[in-house]
Amino acid sequence: MQTPDFEASLRTASLRVTRPRIAVLSAVHQHPHLDTDAVINLVREDLGTVSHQAVYDVLKALTDAGLLRRIQPAGANARYEARVGDNHHHVVCRSCGAIADVECAVGHAPCLTASDDHGFVVDEAEVVYWGTCPACASATTHTQRQPEGSR
Repeated sequence: MQTPDFEASLRTASLRVTRPRIAVLSAVHQHPHLDTDAVINLVREDLGTVSHQAVYDVLKALTDAGLLRRIQPAGANARYEARVGDNHHHVVCRSCGAIADVECAVGHAPCLTASDDHGFVVDEAEVVYWGTCPACASATTHTQRQPEGSR
């Protein structure tokens, strides 16, 4: 896997190269689907003291510039990922909140054709699949089994 050139990415997006921006990009590239608190913790591990507001501002700037994507599944905190520029979807565990990428559902972007687009020019479809991840499904199956003699 090739290491991203964060400085070049920032410059291409007409953003100043700063240590907090590089730290946020690095954290999200290494750990997709992080929430803001997790990003803050990783940035602090890297840089030491940095304010919540500074990280919020960096996340907004990087998202606005198209270097990060913000997703927010229903009922969940906003998450950030570095996979941008495509129209992939997500699968979310109802139990632990784990999120994984899912390739485009069918065909070309926007992946799904609306039955009635109401005159909109649709350029993206957002699909979230909900279910139970393998670890939670295994744990649920394991806890449902009762030991012999306890029935």
